[in-house]
Amino acid sequence: MTRISRLCTALGIAAAVVLGGSGCTVIAPNGPYTVNNDEGAGDPLSKPFQRMIAIPPQPGWGAEDTIRGLQAAMAAYADDPSILAGYLTPEARAKWTAAGPVTVIQDQYEVSVPPPRESETSSKVTLKGHYLALINEDDSYKPTGGPWERPFELVKLPEGYRVSGLPPGLLLTESDVARAYRPTNLYYVNRSTQDRLVVDRVRLRLDTKETFAQTVLERLLEPPTEALRGAVTTSFPPGIKIESIRSGEDRVIINLSGELDTLDLSAEETLRGQIRNSLNKNEIAKGRIIEIMVDGESYTVDRPDTVDQWLDDDVRDSAYFVDKGAVHYLTKDGGGGAVAGAAGEEHEGFGHFAVSAGPNPLIAAKTSTGISVAGLAPEGAWQEVVQGADLTPPTWNRDGTLWTYDGKNGVLLKYDPASGQAEPVEVPAELDELDVNRFRIARDGVRVAVTTGENTVQIGALTGEGAGTKLGNLQLLTTTETGNEIKDIAWRDDEHLLVLAQGTAGQTLNEINVGDGETTGVPLKDRLESVAAFQDQVLADVATKGGTKLIVLSPDQQTWTTKIEKKGGAPLLPLG
Repeated sequence: MTRISRLCTALGIAAAVVLGGSGCTVIAPNGPYTVNNDEGAGDPLSKPFQRMIAIPPQPGWGAEDTIRGLQAAMAAYADDPSILAGYLTPEARAKWTAAGPVTVIQDQYEVSVPPPRESETSSKVTLKGHYLALINEDDSYKPTGGPWERPFELVKLPEGYRVSGLPPGLLLTESDVARAYRPTNLYYVNRSTQDRLVVDRVRLRLDTKETFAQTVLERLLEPPTEALRGAVTTSFPPGIKIESIRSGEDRVIINLSGELDTLDLSAEETLRGQIRNSLNKNEIAKGRIIEIMVDGESYTVDRPDTVDQWLDDDVRDSAYFVDKGAVHYLTKDGGGGAVAGAAGEEHEGFGHFAVSAGPNPLIAAKTSTGISVAGLAPEGAWQEVVQGADLTPPTWNRDGTLWTYDGKNGVLLKYDPASGQAEPVEVPAELDELDVNRFRIARDGVRVAVTTGENTVQIGALTGEGAGTKLGNLQLLTTTETGNEIKDIAWRDDEHLLVLAQGTAGQTLNEINVGDGETTGVPLKDRLESVAAFQDQVLADVATKGGTKLIVLSPDQQTWTTKIEKKGGAPLLPLG
């Protein structure tokens, strides 16, 4: 059902309930509730939304109607918790709590009711649906799948059916979540380098009593989701509160309270970066001056034309490709010349190249005996910096360190070109038992993609700092069907990972949001060998009879165009 038709049907339900009088109450097929028109529309600090208004259980309802009414009351619980309580017996009401993960199922679900029996005062019914996701208590959204069901026991009282036992937590449908929640990007600070913001994607429920800007900033004061615990920090000192947010003609005024060091210019700049991006990236207050006050006194002003270095990766326009072990520049017009030094010369046995960022990048490559590094300069020579026969392809971090996983010894290694030393990094114990074949650090310097076996991708984070840095917070991102193989992965930006998979039916290239699992398929015509990406630029190489073709994904994300027809190679972009 479309949003408009669902709304029209919903608006008729209240009338149906009233007109039912003392006779049998009729419930429309899509539920016992009504929906207010869009609220928040036109407010630069808010998002338009629809507020569901559930109705209490009715004496004439059967068991199925009561369960559907209960689910609608759960959807409206945050706005009006009193309705849900009316569906429960006093004993169930005393025990139930809304705390815990929110279960999300598909809109179409079934309520299985056994045949009625005379003189029965209780009934066991089962709600059956398809599992979609969990919204955890830290507001993270985790996709799930498969059949889902939950039994309910109802008792028949003079005033109608009531639920005698209810598991903790709320049960919502996909439409409930789309109506009342918004995918939201919050921005914290890379704990290790302190020079980069890191995005944390959550689902925030719209609050009818405050603007969405207030909801976003209130959540920003809280710790990040479990995926980033220990990996990021914040510029907000403990005890800071959001006292008010209001908008003027050209600005948004945020009044904080608490202890802020007005002489700490670094903290001031970081705080502006966190607030600006957490609002603007969610389409709030874009193009407006953001004035930040503390206890009513001016603290700092952030202007929309201010250069924002907090999401800068120092990648510039650098792009390369590798042909027969030699690294070449990739220009706007196609293939360029070979890079200076040994990296621009053909070398057999060199593969899986990676390039660092910055004005003086380094090239790394995997060989049969280890990882070698060379500078892009006439005097640049290959030097083996990590030894091992079972290493993952190298990956550069934004801090200039080079990383690889040693599968034979179960050790994650970090090589620092400044010291010339490779040091082990602590990893979760379960990683030792898995076949790790790729390890890729995102450009934010925090998130990590790890492929294990042939068909599984996990996402983790580099937690801690300095000598205490370790890999942690591993969570499953995606897995392909048995028999399929993940051929390559590439970070497109802080949020999105490209996953190239090969199966019996052909190839798939999916762009996955690592924050909530949202997946978008990229159309393919050719069989890709590898893929590289940075924001809007997605490159891939294709093996043909005439040589290697290098192709680029068009801006509409639907077609590929040829960049180099025959003498191309594996594309290479800094970091990611």
